[in-house]
This record gives sequence, C-alpha cells and structure tokens, in this order.
Amino acid sequence: MTLFEDLKWRGLIKDISSPELEKKLNEEKMTFYIGTDPTADSMHIGHFSSFLIATRLAKYGHKPILLIGGATGLIGDPKPSKERQMISKEEVMKNVEGLTRQAKEIFGFEVVNNYDWIKDINILDFLRDYGKYINVNYMLDKDIINRRLESGITFCEFAYTLLQGLDFIYLNQTKGVTLEVAGSDQWGNITTGIELSRKKNDVELFGMTMPLVLDSNGVKFGKTEGNALWLDKNKTSSYELYQYLINSDDNCVIDYLKKLTFLTREEIEEIEEKHKNKPEERLAQKALAREVITFLHGEAEYQKALTMSEVLFSGNVSDLSSSEIEICLKGVPNFNIDNEIKLIDLLINNNICSSRREVREFLSSNAIQVNGNVVNDENYLINEKNAIDGKVVVIRRGKKKYYLGNIISK
Repeated sequence: MTLFEDLKWRGLIKDISSPELEKKLNEEKMTFYIGTDPTADSMHIGHFSSFLIATRLAKYGHKPILLIGGATGLIGDPKPSKERQMISKEEVMKNVEGLTRQAKEIFGFEVVNNYDWIKDINILDFLRDYGKYINVNYMLDKDIINRRLESGITFCEFAYTLLQGLDFIYLNQTKGVTLEVAGSDQWGNITTGIELSRKKNDVELFGMTMPLVLDSNGVKFGKTEGNALWLDKNKTSSYELYQYLINSDDNCVIDYLKKLTFLTREEIEEIEEKHKNKPEERLAQKALAREVITFLHGEAEYQKALTMSEVLFSGNVSDLSSSEIEICLKGVPNFNIDNEIKLIDLLINNNICSSRREVREFLSSNAIQVNGNVVNDENYLINEKNAIDGKVVVIRRGKKKYYLGNIISK
C-alpha cells in the first residue's frame, strides 16, 4: 500500500490542490508544514488528530515543520459565526512558549514561529508585496469569509488569510516547503497561499486537508462541554484522557483507530472484527486508549491510567494515593471535614442520604463503603486517622455514586 492509499484508507484526505500531489507524496520527499495559533499554552486532543499527520508523513521520508502562529495568533482566524475574542500580546507570547516546548517534546520536529518574519513587515510593504496580488472578489469567495458577510467581518479578520498565505511563501523561500497540511477548515487559507505564490513568484505549491475528527454528535473530537482535553498531562491527566477514550462511541471508535494510531490496516481490521462480535468488551476503545496515551505520555503513564481505572472500578480505592484519588474523582460531589464526625451525620449533612432511616437502610444492605471498605456501623468515626494519606475520605453509595471528603488539617 502506498502512502497516499494508506492516507485515503484511514480517511485522512479531504481536499488536495492538484492530482500531482498523489505522485509526489508516493515518490518524492517533500518538506511540508502544519500550524496552529497560540490560543492556549497547550494543544488539545483535537490538535493531536491533525498534528499526528506530521509523524505519519515523516515515517515515509517527508520533512515536517511545525508552525506556531505568534503573529497570526495576535489577529485571530475568523470563526464561522462571530469575531474571535482577541487575546493580549503577553498571553500570546506565553502560549507560544508553551506550545513550542510541547510540540518539540511530543513530535520532535523543527518548530517555527511566524512572528519572527511578520513582525518587521510594515503596512505599506504588506500591501505592496502581498495585498496587490490577491483580488478582493477572490477573498470574498472563501467559505469562512462569505459566511460572515451578513453579520459583518472586520478588516483585521478579513486580512488573516493573506497572512497565512505569506507564511507559505516565506517557508517555501527559506526552508523549501512545498506543501501545507491542515484540517479541512483551513482550505481557504491554504489556497490563498498557493494563489499568492503562483502570482507573486510563479512557483507552484501544494495543499492537502484532512476531515475534522468528530464525535457521534458531530462535535469536534476532544470537545467536552466546551472544555478541551489538553495534551499537557498536568492540565488533563492520563487518567482523564483514558476515561474519555475508553468511552468512545462504538460507531466512531474504528474511525479513531485509523486516524489517531499507527496500528496497521490488518491490526485494525482484526480489532474491528472482534469488536463487532463482542462490543461489550470494548477492545477497540482499549486499543485506542493504549495507543494514544502511550504516544503522548509514554508507557508508564498509560499503565498508571489503566491501574487507576481498574482500581476505581473494583472499588479498592485504598490502593491509590490521595493525589491519584483526587484525579480519579475530579468532578464528583465533595465536602470538607474539619472535625471528627459519625458516619451517619456525615452522610446526612452532605446530602449523601436524605434521612437517618435511609442511612440505616443503606448500611444494612452493605451499600455504603468508606475508602473501599463496607461499613455497617452508623457510629463509625470519620477522622484524619482513617483518611487516605490523612487527607481524603472516599464514600461510595451503591455501585456508582462517589463522594469525596477533604480533611481540613488543624
């Protein structure tokens, strides 16, 4: 299977600028770039699905360059429905540092910052050297711009596509870049760079986009209730990432395996067959979590996430440290414990049970666990001595309801 055939099978090609690109990818060694603007100091899992193409092409001998948009990030890529909120220069530069470090650590390729070559271009040179080559009608035909015409688009946003085209030309002239790769929402910006190069320098450049990876609801992959799953394990733990991936929809998980892992076609098709026969075993989701977390954070972090998940599922929370418990139970109802308290009072005071009668019913049916142990005594004392690491107390009601008590040290 050729590289291009593999990319098509994985569903990683949406648009290409020229039929010639297939032959070039299969037979030549191209220098290409893929970029992101520094809207945060870490990439999220949605970036991963795009940036992974750099590693994929590199395995076939192509040379990747990862671009962090320190200049374009100061402007903001137009959003389909409204103007993107502008962030301060200080925040942009802080984010550039974080993304640059992260891109080098995860992917290991050359990283460039377009602020380095755009910062010294004055407005007159920009208009003369770049603006004169692109017709306004051509820009108005861009889908992202056209959709904003009714509600209004600022000149700042309107000019963004020219800045990205400028990047393409600069990287072609200084680093021999001939291909830009991006998500499908960047097709208009890519073709602006190709058009600019053709008119200004009479040089043919190439572009390729990938479909955006979506969940079963058509939402961008990795977006959960407006919160991104960060690639920085200090912002999104390996355990949290594991939980997201292990709960991937059955209808999407094979597509994710194709796009987000380096498993071979034969391996994925074997997993797919087993998954169809026994979906309850979640073999595909487990393979996805293993491959993604190991690539991003290493084998040790994957094993740690797996262990934490298995321990929490079994209820043996005492096998975890207090810090691991806080990660596992992030988001569950929590409360403070500042004095020694009887179990019955703790359950009622923190709305775990509605009445003393209900407490006794749960206790008699072995439905209350404290730190993984069944407790039947309503007068059992909760204090620092029986807290995990002297810091946290885990209450489990029934099979799935968890509550976290935090010991307030005096």
